[in-house]
Amino acid sequence: TRHDLSKYKKVSIQKAFLEGGNPNLWDFYWMYQLQQEAPRPKRIICPREVENRPKYYGREFHGIISREQADEILAGVEGAYILRESQRQPGCYTLALRFGNQTLNYRLFYDGKHFVGEKRFESIHDLVTDGLITLYIETKASEYISKMTTNPIYEHIGYATLLREKVSRRLSRTKNESRKASVTSEENTPVEKITSLVRRAALTQNDNHFNYEKAHNFKVHTFRGPHWCEYCANFMWGLIAQGVRCSDCGLNVHKQCSKYVPNDCQPDLKRIKRVYCCDLTTLVKAHNTQRPMVVDSCIREIEARGLKSEGLYRVSGFTEHIEDVKMAFDRDGDKADISASIYPDINIITGALKLYFRDLPIPVITYDTYSKFIDAAKISNPDERLEAIHEVLMLLPAAHYETLRYLMIHLKKVTLHEKENFMNAENLGIVFGPTLMRPPEDSTLATLNDMRYQKLIVQILIENEDVLF
Repeated sequence: TRHDLSKYKKVSIQKAFLEGGNPNLWDFYWMYQLQQEAPRPKRIICPREVENRPKYYGREFHGIISREQADEILAGVEGAYILRESQRQPGCYTLALRFGNQTLNYRLFYDGKHFVGEKRFESIHDLVTDGLITLYIETKASEYISKMTTNPIYEHIGYATLLREKVSRRLSRTKNESRKASVTSEENTPVEKITSLVRRAALTQNDNHFNYEKAHNFKVHTFRGPHWCEYCANFMWGLIAQGVRCSDCGLNVHKQCSKYVPNDCQPDLKRIKRVYCCDLTTLVKAHNTQRPMVVDSCIREIEARGLKSEGLYRVSGFTEHIEDVKMAFDRDGDKADISASIYPDINIITGALKLYFRDLPIPVITYDTYSKFIDAAKISNPDERLEAIHEVLMLLPAAHYETLRYLMIHLKKVTLHEKENFMNAENLGIVFGPTLMRPPEDSTLATLNDMRYQKLIVQILIENEDVLF
Protein backbone atom coordinates (compact mmCIF):
# COMPACT_ATOMS: atom_id res chain seq x y z
CA THR A 1 0.00 0.00 0.00
CA ARG A 2 1.06 3.59 -0.56
CA HIS A 3 1.52 4.36 3.14
CA ASP A 4 4.19 1.65 3.30
CA LEU A 5 6.49 3.80 1.17
CA SER A 6 9.27 5.80 2.72
CA LYS A 7 8.09 9.40 2.33
CA TYR A 8 11.58 10.75 1.96
CA LYS A 9 12.65 8.14 -0.58
CA LYS A 10 9.48 8.57 -2.62
CA VAL A 11 9.72 12.37 -2.79
CA SER A 12 13.46 12.35 -3.53
CA ILE A 13 13.09 9.92 -6.42
CA GLN A 14 10.17 11.88 -7.88
CA LYS A 15 12.20 15.11 -7.79
CA ALA A 16 15.20 13.38 -9.28
CA PHE A 17 13.18 12.05 -12.19
CA LEU A 18 11.65 15.46 -12.80
CA GLU A 19 14.97 17.30 -12.70
CA GLY A 20 16.67 14.63 -14.77
CA GLY A 21 13.94 14.72 -17.40
CA ASN A 22 13.13 11.01 -17.13
CA PRO A 23 9.60 10.46 -18.45
CA ASN A 24 9.02 7.20 -16.56
CA LEU A 25 8.18 8.94 -13.31
CA TRP A 26 6.23 6.10 -11.73
CA ASP A 27 8.27 3.13 -12.96
CA PHE A 28 9.85 2.77 -9.53
CA TYR A 29 6.38 2.44 -7.95
CA TRP A 30 5.16 0.09 -10.67
CA MET A 31 7.77 -2.49 -9.63
CA TYR A 32 6.48 -2.28 -6.07
CA GLN A 33 2.93 -2.80 -7.31
CA LEU A 34 4.02 -5.89 -9.25
CA GLN A 35 5.33 -7.45 -6.06
CA GLN A 36 1.98 -6.77 -4.39
CA GLU A 37 0.20 -8.51 -7.29
CA ALA A 38 2.37 -11.65 -7.23
CA PRO A 39 0.53 -14.94 -6.52
CA ARG A 40 0.40 -15.99 -2.87
CA PRO A 41 1.74 -19.41 -1.81
CA LYS A 42 -0.90 -22.12 -1.36
CA ARG A 43 0.33 -25.19 0.47
CA ILE A 44 -1.32 -28.43 -0.71
CA ILE A 45 -1.41 -30.82 2.23
CA CYS A 46 -1.00 -34.55 1.67
CA PRO A 47 -4.24 -36.33 2.73
CA ARG A 48 -2.34 -39.33 4.10
CA GLU A 49 0.45 -39.80 6.61
CA VAL A 50 3.74 -40.20 4.73
CA GLU A 51 6.32 -42.60 6.12
CA ASN A 52 9.95 -41.48 6.35
CA ARG A 53 9.03 -37.84 5.95
CA PRO A 54 12.11 -35.65 6.68
CA LYS A 55 11.61 -33.87 10.00
CA TYR A 56 12.36 -30.48 8.45
CA TYR A 57 9.42 -30.79 5.99
CA GLY A 58 5.75 -30.39 6.88
CA ARG A 59 2.52 -31.94 5.63
CA GLU A 60 3.09 -30.44 2.18
CA PHE A 61 5.48 -33.40 1.67
CA HIS A 62 3.78 -36.06 -0.50
CA GLY A 63 6.46 -38.75 -0.50
CA ILE A 64 7.72 -40.48 -3.64
CA ILE A 65 5.54 -39.34 -6.53
CA SER A 66 6.17 -38.61 -10.19
CA ARG A 67 6.17 -35.26 -11.98
CA GLU A 68 2.91 -36.21 -13.64
CA GLN A 69 1.28 -36.90 -10.28
CA ALA A 70 2.56 -33.59 -8.92
CA ASP A 71 1.14 -31.81 -11.97
CA GLU A 72 -2.30 -33.38 -11.33
CA ILE A 73 -2.26 -32.33 -7.66
CA LEU A 74 -1.38 -28.73 -8.47
CA ALA A 75 -3.46 -28.31 -11.66
CA GLY A 76 -5.37 -25.04 -11.93
CA VAL A 77 -4.18 -23.50 -8.64
CA GLU A 78 -1.74 -20.62 -9.26
CA GLY A 79 0.85 -20.43 -6.48
CA ALA A 80 0.11 -23.93 -5.19
CA TYR A 81 3.08 -26.06 -4.13
CA ILE A 82 4.03 -29.45 -2.75
CA LEU A 83 7.27 -31.24 -1.85
CA ARG A 84 8.08 -34.66 -3.21
CA GLU A 85 10.84 -37.24 -3.25
CA SER A 86 12.28 -38.13 -6.62
CA GLN A 87 11.32 -41.51 -8.09
CA ARG A 88 14.54 -41.66 -10.08
CA GLN A 89 16.81 -40.51 -7.26
CA PRO A 90 15.51 -41.58 -3.83
CA GLY A 91 16.77 -39.27 -1.10
CA CYS A 92 16.60 -36.25 -3.43
CA TYR A 93 13.76 -33.80 -2.86
CA THR A 94 11.90 -31.48 -5.21
CA LEU A 95 9.72 -28.40 -4.82
CA ALA A 96 6.85 -28.57 -7.31
CA LEU A 97 5.32 -25.12 -7.84
CA ARG A 98 2.42 -23.98 -10.02
CA PHE A 99 3.10 -20.75 -11.88
CA GLY A 100 1.98 -19.44 -15.27
CA ASN A 101 -0.34 -22.40 -15.87
CA GLN A 102 2.48 -24.90 -15.63
CA THR A 103 4.18 -26.92 -12.92
CA LEU A 104 7.78 -25.95 -12.23
CA ASN A 105 10.11 -28.38 -10.47
CA TYR A 106 13.16 -27.28 -8.47
CA ARG A 107 15.77 -29.42 -6.73
CA LEU A 108 15.36 -28.65 -3.02
CA PHE A 109 18.14 -28.60 -0.41
CA TYR A 110 18.42 -28.16 3.34
CA ASP A 111 21.50 -27.27 5.43
CA GLY A 112 19.73 -25.80 8.43
CA LYS A 113 17.82 -23.55 6.05
CA HIS A 114 15.86 -24.32 2.89
CA PHE A 115 17.16 -23.32 -0.53
CA VAL A 116 16.95 -24.01 -4.25
CA GLY A 117 19.52 -21.39 -5.29
CA GLU A 118 21.71 -18.86 -3.46
CA LYS A 119 19.12 -17.59 -0.98
CA ARG A 120 18.54 -19.40 2.33
CA PHE A 121 15.11 -19.42 4.00
CA GLU A 122 13.85 -20.33 7.45
CA SER A 123 10.69 -21.96 6.03
CA ILE A 124 9.43 -23.48 2.79
CA HIS A 125 6.60 -20.92 2.84
CA ASP A 126 9.10 -18.04 2.73
CA LEU A 127 11.08 -19.73 -0.03
CA VAL A 128 7.95 -20.13 -2.17
CA THR A 129 6.80 -16.57 -1.42
CA ASP A 130 10.11 -15.15 -2.61
CA GLY A 131 10.14 -17.46 -5.63
CA LEU A 132 6.65 -16.42 -6.75
CA ILE A 133 7.53 -12.72 -6.38
CA THR A 134 10.67 -13.18 -8.47
CA LEU A 135 8.94 -15.27 -11.13
CA TYR A 136 6.04 -12.83 -11.40
CA ILE A 137 8.17 -9.68 -11.65
CA GLU A 138 10.65 -11.24 -14.08
CA THR A 139 7.74 -12.43 -16.24
CA LYS A 140 5.86 -9.12 -16.25
CA ALA A 141 8.86 -6.82 -16.47
CA SER A 142 11.64 -8.82 -18.13
CA GLU A 143 12.26 -6.27 -20.88
CA TYR A 144 12.19 -3.38 -18.43
CA ILE A 145 14.57 -5.15 -16.00
CA SER A 146 17.07 -5.71 -18.81
CA LYS A 147 17.12 -1.94 -19.43
CA MET A 148 17.09 -0.71 -15.82
CA THR A 149 20.79 0.18 -15.81
CA THR A 150 20.77 2.09 -19.11
CA ASN A 151 19.62 5.43 -17.65
CA PRO A 152 20.54 5.26 -13.94
CA ILE A 153 19.34 7.88 -11.49
CA TYR A 154 22.80 7.57 -9.94
CA GLU A 155 24.16 9.77 -12.73
CA HIS A 156 21.44 12.41 -12.46
CA ILE A 157 22.57 15.57 -10.70
CA GLY A 158 19.14 16.14 -9.18
CA TYR A 159 19.20 13.03 -7.02
CA ALA A 160 22.68 13.68 -5.69
CA THR A 161 22.04 17.32 -4.79
CA LEU A 162 18.76 17.06 -2.88
CA LEU A 163 20.34 17.78 0.49
CA ARG A 164 23.87 18.62 -0.60
CA GLU A 165 23.82 22.24 0.57
CA LYS A 166 22.67 21.39 4.09
CA VAL A 167 25.20 18.61 4.47
CA SER A 168 28.03 20.69 2.97
CA ARG A 169 27.35 23.57 5.37
CA ARG A 170 27.42 21.14 8.26
CA LEU A 171 30.67 19.58 7.03
CA SER A 172 32.34 22.98 6.62
CA ARG A 173 31.44 23.87 10.22
CA THR A 174 32.87 20.62 11.54
CA LYS A 175 35.85 20.00 9.23
CA ASN A 176 38.31 20.72 12.06
CA GLU A 177 36.43 18.52 14.51
CA SER A 178 36.59 14.78 14.86
CA ARG A 179 35.12 12.93 11.86
CA LYS A 180 33.40 10.68 14.41
CA ALA A 181 30.72 13.30 15.05
CA SER A 182 27.49 12.36 13.30
CA VAL A 183 26.36 14.82 10.67
CA THR A 184 22.89 16.22 11.24
CA SER A 185 20.73 18.67 9.38
CA GLU A 186 19.75 22.08 10.70
CA GLU A 187 16.59 20.54 12.14
CA ASN A 188 18.70 17.89 13.94
CA THR A 189 17.40 15.20 11.61
CA PRO A 190 19.73 12.15 11.82
CA VAL A 191 21.91 11.59 8.79
CA GLU A 192 20.32 8.17 8.29
CA LYS A 193 17.46 10.01 6.62
CA ILE A 194 19.92 11.34 4.05
CA THR A 195 20.81 8.65 1.55
CA SER A 196 24.38 7.46 1.28
CA LEU A 197 24.37 8.83 -2.24
CA VAL A 198 23.68 12.34 -0.97
CA ARG A 199 26.32 12.00 1.75
CA ARG A 200 28.84 10.93 -0.86
CA ALA A 201 27.97 13.86 -3.14
CA ALA A 202 28.37 16.30 -0.25
CA LEU A 203 31.72 14.84 0.77
CA THR A 204 32.95 15.08 -2.80
CA GLN A 205 32.33 18.81 -2.63
CA ASN A 206 34.42 19.13 0.54
CA ASP A 207 37.79 20.69 -0.35
CA ASN A 208 39.59 18.71 2.38
CA HIS A 209 38.46 15.32 1.09
CA PHE A 210 41.17 13.13 -0.46
CA ASN A 211 39.66 11.61 -3.58
CA TYR A 212 41.33 8.22 -3.57
CA GLU A 213 39.40 5.80 -5.75
CA LYS A 214 37.74 2.98 -3.80
CA ALA A 215 35.45 0.18 -4.90
CA HIS A 216 32.32 -0.49 -2.87
CA ASN A 217 32.35 -3.44 -0.50
CA PHE A 218 29.00 -4.94 -1.47
CA LYS A 219 27.45 -7.76 0.55
CA VAL A 220 24.07 -9.46 0.13
CA HIS A 221 21.54 -7.77 2.38
CA THR A 222 17.95 -8.31 3.51
CA PHE A 223 16.02 -5.06 3.76
CA ARG A 224 13.14 -4.47 6.13
CA GLY A 225 10.22 -2.80 4.43
CA PRO A 226 10.17 -1.41 0.87
CA HIS A 227 13.54 -0.28 -0.49
CA TRP A 228 14.67 1.28 -3.75
CA CYS A 229 17.96 0.84 -5.57
CA GLU A 230 20.18 3.92 -5.23
CA TYR A 231 21.64 3.27 -8.67
CA CYS A 232 18.61 2.79 -10.94
CA ALA A 233 15.90 4.01 -8.47
CA ASN A 234 13.75 0.92 -9.07
CA PHE A 235 12.07 -1.16 -6.39
CA MET A 236 14.19 -3.92 -4.81
CA TRP A 237 11.84 -6.86 -5.02
CA GLY A 238 11.81 -10.11 -3.09
CA LEU A 239 11.20 -11.32 0.45
CA ILE A 240 14.86 -11.57 1.55
CA ALA A 241 18.30 -10.77 0.08
CA GLN A 242 16.64 -8.28 -2.25
CA GLY A 243 19.93 -6.59 -3.08
CA VAL A 244 23.38 -5.70 -1.80
CA ARG A 245 24.63 -3.05 0.61
CA CYS A 246 28.10 -1.52 0.77
CA SER A 247 29.32 -2.33 4.27
CA ASP A 248 31.64 0.71 4.16
CA CYS A 249 29.30 3.51 3.02
CA GLY A 250 25.79 1.99 3.16
CA LEU A 251 24.90 2.29 -0.55
CA ASN A 252 21.92 0.02 -1.37
CA VAL A 253 21.60 -1.36 -4.91
CA HIS A 254 20.33 -4.34 -6.89
CA LYS A 255 22.88 -7.10 -7.29
CA GLN A 256 22.90 -6.57 -11.06
CA CYS A 257 23.28 -2.79 -10.62
CA SER A 258 26.32 -3.23 -8.37
CA LYS A 259 28.36 -4.13 -11.46
CA TYR A 260 27.86 -0.62 -12.85
CA VAL A 261 28.42 1.51 -9.74
CA PRO A 262 31.64 3.58 -10.05
CA ASN A 263 34.54 3.10 -7.64
CA ASP A 264 33.52 6.15 -5.61
CA CYS A 265 32.82 4.67 -2.19
CA GLN A 266 33.01 7.23 0.63
CA PRO A 267 33.22 5.12 3.83
CA ASP A 268 31.17 6.26 6.80
CA LEU A 269 33.02 6.38 10.14
CA LYS A 270 29.98 4.90 11.87
CA ARG A 271 30.52 1.71 9.84
CA ILE A 272 34.29 1.43 10.39
CA LYS A 273 34.61 -0.39 13.71
CA ARG A 274 38.39 -0.60 13.97
CA VAL A 275 41.71 0.74 12.71
CA TYR A 276 43.83 -2.40 12.60
CA CYS A 277 42.82 -5.11 10.09
CA CYS A 278 40.84 -2.51 8.11
CA ASP A 279 41.51 -2.05 4.39
CA LEU A 280 43.99 0.82 3.99
CA THR A 281 42.01 2.84 1.44
CA THR A 282 38.79 2.37 3.42
CA LEU A 283 40.46 3.71 6.57
CA VAL A 284 41.97 6.83 5.00
CA LYS A 285 38.73 7.73 3.23
CA ALA A 286 36.69 7.23 6.40
CA HIS A 287 39.03 9.49 8.39
CA ASN A 288 39.55 11.92 5.50
CA THR A 289 43.35 11.68 5.65
CA GLN A 290 46.12 11.11 3.11
CA ARG A 291 47.52 8.17 5.07
CA PRO A 292 46.32 5.95 7.91
CA MET A 293 46.42 8.07 11.06
CA VAL A 294 48.15 5.22 12.93
CA VAL A 295 51.11 5.54 10.53
CA ASP A 296 51.35 9.30 11.03
CA SER A 297 51.02 9.04 14.82
CA CYS A 298 53.61 6.30 15.23
CA ILE A 299 56.16 7.85 12.88
CA ARG A 300 55.74 11.25 14.52
CA GLU A 301 56.41 9.70 17.94
CA ILE A 302 59.38 7.64 16.69
CA GLU A 303 61.04 10.63 15.01
CA ALA A 304 60.50 12.78 18.10
CA ARG A 305 62.29 10.48 20.53
CA GLY A 306 63.59 7.28 18.97
CA LEU A 307 65.72 7.79 15.86
CA LYS A 308 68.94 7.12 17.80
CA SER A 309 67.58 4.06 19.64
CA GLU A 310 69.82 1.06 19.09
CA GLY A 311 68.22 -1.65 16.95
CA LEU A 312 65.25 0.55 16.05
CA TYR A 313 62.57 -1.64 14.36
CA ARG A 314 64.76 -4.74 14.88
CA VAL A 315 64.33 -4.92 18.66
CA SER A 316 60.86 -6.05 19.71
CA GLY A 317 58.74 -4.45 22.39
CA PHE A 318 56.56 -6.37 24.85
CA THR A 319 53.73 -8.06 22.97
CA GLU A 320 51.13 -7.17 25.61
CA HIS A 321 52.02 -3.47 25.41
CA ILE A 322 51.93 -3.55 21.60
CA GLU A 323 48.44 -5.06 21.82
CA ASP A 324 47.50 -2.23 24.21
CA VAL A 325 48.54 0.33 21.57
CA LYS A 326 46.54 -1.54 18.95
CA MET A 327 43.45 -1.48 21.17
CA ALA A 328 43.97 2.23 21.86
CA PHE A 329 43.94 3.04 18.13
CA ASP A 330 40.92 0.78 17.53
CA ARG A 331 39.07 2.45 20.39
CA ASP A 332 40.20 6.09 20.20
CA GLY A 333 41.43 6.55 16.63
CA ASP A 334 43.67 9.59 16.18
CA LYS A 335 43.12 10.52 19.85
CA ALA A 336 45.06 7.46 21.05
CA ASP A 337 47.78 8.47 23.52
CA ILE A 338 51.11 6.81 22.63
CA SER A 339 53.35 9.37 24.32
CA ALA A 340 56.47 8.57 26.33
CA SER A 341 54.55 9.04 29.58
CA ILE A 342 52.36 6.04 28.66
CA TYR A 343 54.82 3.96 26.61
CA PRO A 344 58.42 4.97 27.44
CA ASP A 345 59.89 2.10 25.41
CA ILE A 346 60.01 3.29 21.77
CA ASN A 347 60.14 -0.36 20.63
CA ILE A 348 56.48 -0.68 21.63
CA ILE A 349 55.58 2.06 19.13
CA THR A 350 57.71 0.54 16.36
CA GLY A 351 56.12 -2.84 17.14
CA ALA A 352 52.63 -1.33 16.89
CA LEU A 353 53.48 0.22 13.51
CA LYS A 354 54.85 -3.04 12.13
CA LEU A 355 51.80 -4.89 13.46
CA TYR A 356 49.50 -2.44 11.65
CA PHE A 357 51.21 -3.24 8.34
CA ARG A 358 51.13 -7.00 9.00
CA ASP A 359 47.43 -6.91 9.86
CA LEU A 360 46.37 -5.19 6.64
CA PRO A 361 44.01 -7.44 4.64
CA ILE A 362 45.74 -6.15 1.49
CA PRO A 363 49.44 -5.37 2.08
CA VAL A 364 50.90 -1.93 1.36
CA ILE A 365 52.56 -3.50 -1.68
CA THR A 366 49.39 -5.13 -2.97
CA TYR A 367 48.87 -8.72 -4.06
CA ASP A 368 48.22 -7.49 -7.61
CA THR A 369 51.66 -5.89 -7.85
CA TYR A 370 53.63 -8.41 -5.78
CA SER A 371 54.93 -10.57 -8.65
CA LYS A 372 55.84 -7.47 -10.69
CA PHE A 373 57.98 -6.16 -7.82
CA ILE A 374 59.68 -9.54 -7.42
CA ASP A 375 60.39 -9.68 -11.17
CA ALA A 376 61.82 -6.17 -11.03
CA ALA A 377 64.11 -7.13 -8.13
CA LYS A 378 65.54 -9.96 -10.23
CA ILE A 379 66.83 -7.60 -12.93
CA SER A 380 70.62 -7.50 -12.73
CA ASN A 381 71.21 -4.11 -14.36
CA PRO A 382 70.82 -1.48 -11.56
CA ASP A 383 69.42 1.27 -13.82
CA GLU A 384 66.92 -1.05 -15.52
CA ARG A 385 65.92 -2.46 -12.15
CA LEU A 386 65.29 1.02 -10.77
CA GLU A 387 63.17 1.93 -13.78
CA ALA A 388 61.14 -1.30 -13.48
CA ILE A 389 60.48 -0.67 -9.78
CA HIS A 390 59.35 2.87 -10.56
CA GLU A 391 56.90 1.59 -13.18
CA VAL A 392 55.37 -0.90 -10.73
CA LEU A 393 55.06 1.78 -8.04
CA MET A 394 52.77 3.66 -10.42
CA LEU A 395 50.38 0.68 -10.36
CA LEU A 396 49.76 0.92 -6.61
CA PRO A 397 46.43 2.36 -5.41
CA ALA A 398 46.85 6.02 -4.49
CA ALA A 399 46.49 5.51 -0.72
CA HIS A 400 48.98 2.61 -0.77
CA TYR A 401 51.45 4.65 -2.82
CA GLU A 402 51.22 7.64 -0.47
CA THR A 403 51.62 5.44 2.63
CA LEU A 404 54.65 3.66 1.16
CA ARG A 405 56.20 6.99 0.09
CA TYR A 406 55.78 8.48 3.56
CA LEU A 407 57.20 5.36 5.24
CA MET A 408 60.26 5.31 2.97
CA ILE A 409 61.00 8.97 3.72
CA HIS A 410 60.87 8.09 7.41
CA LEU A 411 63.09 5.02 7.04
CA LYS A 412 65.62 7.11 5.11
CA LYS A 413 65.77 9.39 8.19
CA VAL A 414 66.39 6.30 10.32
CA THR A 415 69.41 5.36 8.19
CA LEU A 416 70.87 8.86 8.68
CA HIS A 417 71.38 7.89 12.35
CA GLU A 418 72.99 4.54 11.52
CA LYS A 419 75.98 5.24 13.79
CA GLU A 420 73.67 5.36 16.82
CA ASN A 421 70.87 2.92 15.90
CA PHE A 422 72.94 0.49 13.76
CA MET A 423 70.09 0.26 11.23
CA ASN A 424 71.06 0.74 7.59
CA ALA A 425 68.81 0.29 4.52
CA GLU A 426 69.69 -3.40 4.21
CA ASN A 427 68.80 -4.12 7.85
CA LEU A 428 65.52 -2.23 7.49
CA GLY A 429 64.84 -4.18 4.29
CA ILE A 430 65.14 -7.43 6.25
CA VAL A 431 62.61 -6.14 8.80
CA PHE A 432 60.11 -4.50 6.44
CA GLY A 433 60.34 -6.76 3.36
CA PRO A 434 57.89 -9.44 4.58
CA THR A 435 55.92 -6.79 6.51
CA LEU A 436 55.06 -4.66 3.48
CA MET A 437 54.67 -7.38 0.85
CA ARG A 438 53.25 -10.90 0.94
CA PRO A 439 52.72 -13.39 -1.90
CA PRO A 440 49.07 -13.73 -3.02
CA GLU A 441 49.04 -17.47 -2.33
CA ASP A 442 49.65 -18.60 1.23
CA SER A 443 52.75 -20.63 0.41
CA THR A 444 55.60 -21.04 2.88
CA LEU A 445 57.94 -22.12 0.08
CA ALA A 446 57.13 -19.07 -2.05
CA THR A 447 57.66 -16.80 0.95
CA LEU A 448 61.05 -18.32 1.72
CA ASN A 449 62.16 -18.14 -1.92
CA ASP A 450 61.13 -14.48 -2.21
CA MET A 451 62.52 -13.17 1.09
CA ARG A 452 65.78 -11.91 -0.38
CA TYR A 453 63.90 -10.07 -3.12
CA GLN A 454 61.46 -8.59 -0.61
CA LYS A 455 64.42 -7.28 1.38
CA LEU A 456 66.06 -5.93 -1.77
CA ILE A 457 62.92 -4.08 -2.88
CA VAL A 458 62.58 -2.25 0.45
CA GLN A 459 66.31 -1.54 0.56
CA ILE A 460 66.18 0.02 -2.93
CA LEU A 461 63.05 2.03 -2.04
CA ILE A 462 64.80 3.49 1.03
CA GLU A 463 68.07 4.27 -0.73
CA ASN A 464 66.34 5.85 -3.73
CA GLU A 465 63.19 7.32 -2.20
CA ASP A 466 63.97 10.79 -3.61
CA VAL A 467 64.20 9.35 -7.13
CA LEU A 468 61.46 6.72 -7.08
CA PHE A 469 58.65 8.74 -5.44
